[in-house]
Amino acid sequence: MNSAEDQKILKGIVAGDEKIITAFYQKNMRYIRRYILQNFGNEQDVQDVFQDTLILIYEKHKAGELVLHSPLRTYFYGVSKNIWRNRLRKNKRMVITEEINEDAEIIDPEVIEDIENKEREHVYRKHFLKLSGTCREVLGLLFEGKSMKEIAEITGYSEGYTRKKKFDCKQSLMDVIAKDPLYKELTVTPEKE
Repeated sequence: MNSAEDQKILKGIVAGDEKIITAFYQKNMRYIRRYILQNFGNEQDVQDVFQDTLILIYEKHKAGELVLHSPLRTYFYGVSKNIWRNRLRKNKRMVITEEINEDAEIIDPEVIEDIENKEREHVYRKHFLKLSGTCREVLGLLFEGKSMKEIAEITGYSEGYTRKKKFDCKQSLMDVIAKDPLYKELTVTPEKE
């Protein structure tokens, strides 16, 4: 089920059309907010889940992998609930409030995997942004595929200093990520039931 209105919204999301995104936000935020607040969440959780869901849908649509079997609103709500349930499960909290929607979207296991990947990226991004400006610059250039020589030229540091800085910054980032409780939960393999 892929209505013309849903297609317009998806195109607006991919294009970054603020008017369409804001209208979608205003129409759908209350459902997600109610669910998350009733299940141990706060306003920051609501914003994070909405944003993560929007990003996931954006990436799936842009890659041509988004297949809707129900209205976009229902799919969005289903993905948001799965993101929140996943976070609750990883934090060892139970979801008490549950309303089963008769037109609920069945979420593909690939989407669940994408959700977990997004959560790993969120942990990485959170700690990456806390690094010093120098570390963010050096690692950012490294992740862009630049060589040590190119990074040294761009930053104005010697190649030896750049190598040491890369090692120190990468080690520092890995240390803080490894200590993050959410990251620890994301790396634990669930037991078979």
